Amino acid sequence: MELDIEKLVSRIIKEGSLKEEENDLSETKKASADSSYLAVGESGVFKTVAEAVKAAKIAQNKYFHTSLKMRKKIIQAVRDQLLPEVKDIARRGYEETNMGNLKDKIEKNRLAITNTPGLEDLKISSQVITGDSGMTLYELCPYGVIGAITPSTNPTETIINNAIGMLAAGNSIYFSPHPGAKNSSIWLIKKLNEIVSKVSGIENLIVMIEKPSIQAAQEMMTNPDINLLVVTGGPGVVGQAMRSGKKVLGAGAGNPPVLVDETADIEKAAADIVNGASFDNNLPCIAEKNVVVVNEVAADLLKNMEKNGSFVVSNSQDIEKIKKLTVTEKHTPNKKYVGKSAEKILTDAGVIYTGHPRLVLIEADKNSPFAQIEMLMPVVPFIRVEDFDVALQTCLELEHGLHHTAIMHSQNVSRLNEAAKEMQTSIFVKNGPSYAGIGFGGEGPTTYTIATPTGEGTTSARNFARVRRCVLTNGFSIR
Repeated sequence: MELDIEKLVSRIIKEGSLKEEENDLSETKKASADSSYLAVGESGVFKTVAEAVKAAKIAQNKYFHTSLKMRKKIIQAVRDQLLPEVKDIARRGYEETNMGNLKDKIEKNRLAITNTPGLEDLKISSQVITGDSGMTLYELCPYGVIGAITPSTNPTETIINNAIGMLAAGNSIYFSPHPGAKNSSIWLIKKLNEIVSKVSGIENLIVMIEKPSIQAAQEMMTNPDINLLVVTGGPGVVGQAMRSGKKVLGAGAGNPPVLVDETADIEKAAADIVNGASFDNNLPCIAEKNVVVVNEVAADLLKNMEKNGSFVVSNSQDIEKIKKLTVTEKHTPNKKYVGKSAEKILTDAGVIYTGHPRLVLIEADKNSPFAQIEMLMPVVPFIRVEDFDVALQTCLELEHGLHHTAIMHSQNVSRLNEAAKEMQTSIFVKNGPSYAGIGFGGEGPTTYTIATPTGEGTTSARNFARVRRCVLTNGFSIR
């Protein structure tokens, strides 16, 4: 009689799940009763790194012994209870950091809540191999306590996004938020702990300290009970994490170019580029940072970008004023203007403008500091080139080999394929705004941790789990 392997594996998983569900109630009661360590923290917020990590380790051990059904309940509760408060969550991050704009921050947080993959993402990596020698099952298990560093540019949305994915994979999380987003992060972590503990009876699955700092982040990185580091930030902090000796998922800098050739739908391309480059005042690392356009359609693209809310600066004196305001002597963006609006930048630079521009376009070449630096503000160079070949080469130079994000507008499939192959970026968006690459107006899940230096790309729950190989010899094989 032939053995139906798929049905057998399904039965084993189902029976295991039923046993887990039976034990769920007793595990939850046990977790609730054993809470003596809570005296040192309040809803996941502790005074010291050591206290926070210790509490997270205890919590993760309890979490590990509950069922997948419990994980699903937790993730669903997080979605259900955060979504009605999305405006307040966004407002807190916006008001504390004073970067970006509230309308777009609401959408970014909404996207994190609703479109971050949960347990369903783990199934993609599950695999069963059967043959003459038996059966091998690849399964995913938690790392344990994850140390997650989050930026001030996307503070609450990164915490939500990481928390859902990391909890789905069975981990607890120590968050090390940017000190500039301390208050909104503390509020959110307390809220998340209240949601999780109410559902599961387990406190401190998500922790942080009340006074985050660079020194505290360094201490967390070297704590022996931190099993994985997930760093969303600049090259400095990613580099430091990679020197820790631990496994690291590092989301570093990007300088995404957008290429427009002569076959593109120019009206759509113009609208998409302005929408993407001005979204949250260009704070997202995936946002269009350079516009590289073939001469033949440059004037038409520029005209249509103006129609969609761009203000073009071509006067050398005005360009110099903006440069002096936004670029430091160290050839870095002026932090005072990171995430600020186009109108504020133009006003403070003393450049006369009309209307309410969302984006400042600087007529420039590839050597301009606006092109070479990841500005993180709605000031983007407009670079004209001879043809597609030069455009692609220019984009490769401006992306700096970071392998982060690139965008292209074209109706030539061969060119689209060539550019995608040559750019080798973690995200490549064709004929759409950059944010389509993280599931906003495009297909696919959402992530705010795009691990380019370490190669994982767009991260999700499966990246926060270890792969185990379980081998059974001389059994469950196809005959």
